Amino acid sequence: MLGRLNHVAIAVPDLKAGIAVYENMLGATVTAPQAEPDHGVTVVFVELANTKIELLEPLGDNSPIQAFLDKNTSGGVHHICYEVDDIIAARDKLKSQGARVLGDGEPKIGAHGKPVLFLHPKDFCGTLVELEQV
Repeated sequence: MLGRLNHVAIAVPDLKAGIAVYENMLGATVTAPQAEPDHGVTVVFVELANTKIELLEPLGDNSPIQAFLDKNTSGGVHHICYEVDDIIAARDKLKSQGARVLGDGEPKIGAHGKPVLFLHPKDFCGTLVELEQV
């Protein structure tokens, strides 16, 4: 069911500072900031040869990552994203095995313009998992 690792997402309290770390200290290529109001975040992607790192900054007062940053004031790994061929089939199989899909259970369009779902971290070894249809 799982395809390749699409990205590792890191929540940051200051997106500009996060970009500077990756561009200036690590010499990475970073995409332009992209507001994702449906997800309550502004994102950039650090382009790597084999995957991406997504930096997330809260967008708006009801950002779902604000509680994470309140507990982890310096930021930290927020979730991992795996690719799947068919997000509905993956969701249905996981639900039949007892996995919990966050939100209303229906895919939303993510930062790459593709359908995404999030899975409860308690069902995946304490890790918030995002599935993205490719």
